[in-house]
Amino acid sequence: MEIKSWKLESEKEGESIFNFKKDILEKINKKINLIKKQEKTNNNFEFLKGVITEKDEIAPSYINLLNPKYIEIDNNYYSTLIIVNYFREQTELILKSIIDTNINLNISIFYEKQDTYKTIRDLTYHIGNVGVDLKMNNQNRQDIDIAAFTYNDAKYIRKEMQVNNEELYFLYIYITVFSVNIKDLEYLLNKIEGILQSKGMQIRRAYFRQEQAFLATLPLMENSQDLKEAGRRNILTSGLVSTYPFISSAIFDEEGIFIGTNIYNNSLVFIDRYNSQKYKNANICIFGTSGAGKSFYTKLLILRNRLLNIEQYIVDPDREYGKLCENLHGTLLKIGPGSKTYINIFDIRKESIEDNEQGYLANKISKLIGFFNLIFGNLDEEEKAILEEKLIELYKQKEITFDDNSLYKKEENKIIIKPIFKDTYDMPILQDLYELLGKDERTKKFQIKLIPFIKGSLKFFNNYTNVELENNLIIADVYELGEDNLKYGMWLFIDLFWDKIKKDRTKKKAIYMDEIWRLIGVTSNKEVAGFIYKIFKTIRKYGGSSVAITQDVSDLFSLEQGTYGKSILNNSEIKTFFSLEEENIKVLEQYTNLSEKEKIEIKSLKKGECLMFIGGEHILTKIEAADFEKEILE
Repeated sequence: MEIKSWKLESEKEGESIFNFKKDILEKINKKINLIKKQEKTNNNFEFLKGVITEKDEIAPSYINLLNPKYIEIDNNYYSTLIIVNYFREQTELILKSIIDTNINLNISIFYEKQDTYKTIRDLTYHIGNVGVDLKMNNQNRQDIDIAAFTYNDAKYIRKEMQVNNEELYFLYIYITVFSVNIKDLEYLLNKIEGILQSKGMQIRRAYFRQEQAFLATLPLMENSQDLKEAGRRNILTSGLVSTYPFISSAIFDEEGIFIGTNIYNNSLVFIDRYNSQKYKNANICIFGTSGAGKSFYTKLLILRNRLLNIEQYIVDPDREYGKLCENLHGTLLKIGPGSKTYINIFDIRKESIEDNEQGYLANKISKLIGFFNLIFGNLDEEEKAILEEKLIELYKQKEITFDDNSLYKKEENKIIIKPIFKDTYDMPILQDLYELLGKDERTKKFQIKLIPFIKGSLKFFNNYTNVELENNLIIADVYELGEDNLKYGMWLFIDLFWDKIKKDRTKKKAIYMDEIWRLIGVTSNKEVAGFIYKIFKTIRKYGGSSVAITQDVSDLFSLEQGTYGKSILNNSEIKTFFSLEEENIKVLEQYTNLSEKEKIEIKSLKKGECLMFIGGEHILTKIEAADFEKEILE
């Protein structure tokens, strides 16, 4: 090899440029001659012939090409399929169905761009010839329809190329399947053929072409002419989209926590739900029947987020998280007849509204109206107005008004007078409201409904707050409240945790609401459901994540024709569906874009398996945990 000349592009470049180029040419030729001389010298050294090269390192020990149906390489059997035809129009990615399987295979796709000018010229010539035949030939001929078909296709392709700037390509797709024995290889080949044929593709096995086909699916960019004759298919630019190969459903967030494995292709699923660049919010919905694995999955999330020092608050109506709290050194709060933990429902906390905002009392009253709706039943507008009047009067007795400054008291010392925020002992309690309601004939019916909270089985609600919440993991156990009273305890702790979440925007945090249907289902009311929806809608502003957990999907959508359930579902970027009954799947179908295939999959999922909607991805996932994690969780 020798570079002999370098043609000047213009005589005006001058003699200096010519000399410069000539000098470079001489240096390149000297380098080429030196390399040739070294190669010739090395070939004369006998001892170099025994040296192991990189080629020897990667080469197989043997290759058997004797069988026309497969190649045998180092006890592995390889056989290639050639896709020779496709549906005329593809509405989905044609390779997705096989890439999502866990079959061992290699796929090569070759695109050969054709000359646009020549293609249009040939199409025009073809259209003219076929058009003449169509006019002159007998219209009763059986093949007239086929001729008309090709005539219209040719006109369509030409129009797309001339008007829409499409280009014509030749497409070749080869799929090499491999296994350790011939029987399994045949099974896998039949399976791939069945999948592709169900998508409208025609398959041909590369008999007597196995060597060329095998090389075509190696990263060598080698597509032999023999294979081209068998697999060539023309396609426009827009059609290439359906052959896009990188469509395997997988989630691997660099800062994410490990969730499990993709059931179809065994890829690892890592999710960083706090990644605001990728996800609209960090909210999660977890649905599943009893025993399907939703509680284990929730505990796993809590455990792994605990290691990342994320603040987590859990409302536990079924006493499922007590052992986990102990193992992770969290704080367990219990409320019930036998508990010594009290939360004052009337507490106004400094973090309940943001800095530079106003309206402590107005914000608190709006939430209290929802709480007392749970106790008094659905109040009409007149009753709400009367109740609000009494609440304003109640706080006024404690010298708290709509002036936010009234919530600060002054603590005197020797140096300065420093205002501090009032604590729980400066707030009213249920006893105060009970007495106030009894003084007005209009509200005595409300007073009667408060008797259990003042003198009866629920009197533990009538106390000042006596807990400090400084732990990053707090679990609220409301199990002792019983089925009818759970909603009161759940609302109480969610209100408390929501104020904790708003305290510091810079910290990551999460609130888990198990059996959330109790607060947004038919047994709740619009004010409480609206409060829960507000949490899901705005928690991302505070670096937080809301997690809704339930097994009663139908109850979740039972209030206001499912308005609040749908809103919470739509405001959850991650949706996790464990096995569900047919009835719940039908309900869920109305509010999500479940495909027919996904509905069947949800119904047949095994314990610990789930269908995850993560942004735009739909992934069948098997939840995975290490043995030491299972010991902590179970």
